[in-house]
Amino acid sequence: MAAPWLLRMRWLDLLFAHWPMDPDALRAVVPPALEIDTFEGQAWIGVVPFTMANVGPRGVPAFPRYGTFPELNVRTYVRHRGRPGVWFLSLDAMSWPAVRGARLVFHLPYVHARMRSRRDGDLVRYGSLRDDPDRPAARFEATYRPTGPVAPAAPGTFDAWATNRMRLFSADRGGRIWRAEIDHPRWPLQPAEGEVDAAALVATHGLSLPGLAPRLLFAERLDVHGWAPVRD
Repeated sequence: MAAPWLLRMRWLDLLFAHWPMDPDALRAVVPPALEIDTFEGQAWIGVVPFTMANVGPRGVPAFPRYGTFPELNVRTYVRHRGRPGVWFLSLDAMSWPAVRGARLVFHLPYVHARMRSRRDGDLVRYGSLRDDPDRPAARFEATYRPTGPVAPAAPGTFDAWATNRMRLFSADRGGRIWRAEIDHPRWPLQPAEGEVDAAALVATHGLSLPGLAPRLLFAERLDVHGWAPVRD
């Protein structure tokens, strides 16, 4: 990453919710050029609600009206040319500039939604309802809280495999694969508990969540830098 970073952001009150998935089901929603990445032979889908803050390009102060907004992504894990990364099935955000800019610059499937994220003590209440005329409707609801101290994920564990992903892959309208790198400190992960209603959101991708409680992790704050995408 010899080039300077392009974008800064801060992720607040973030929840990782993960479910095991059949790799063949995910194969249908991931480009053939990307390999489905697995942990101990199992594929996974993640749903990640959080608040974006201090969002802005390098050298430009964040605009209060546009630099802070809720975001919610549905993701899985892939490899391309041997590099591990994240593949986003969708990213919902309550910011039209962010939605349009990320679609154009990063080739990412952003969707606009009406969203709220409120913290009461250590409890986060989060909701999302899409209002994007170009995408299928979906709602999402969650309440969650951390339940233990901060502890970085140990190497070789599922938590490290799922969270320590320093790049994302995307595809343009021609099907060409792009890669964007990110950089941040170690995740300040905490165990978490909560209720997550993500079935309708995941169903927009033709997928069904298993009837299992998700694996939950919480992170209160992470400061992140992102680089411009490049053809991979």
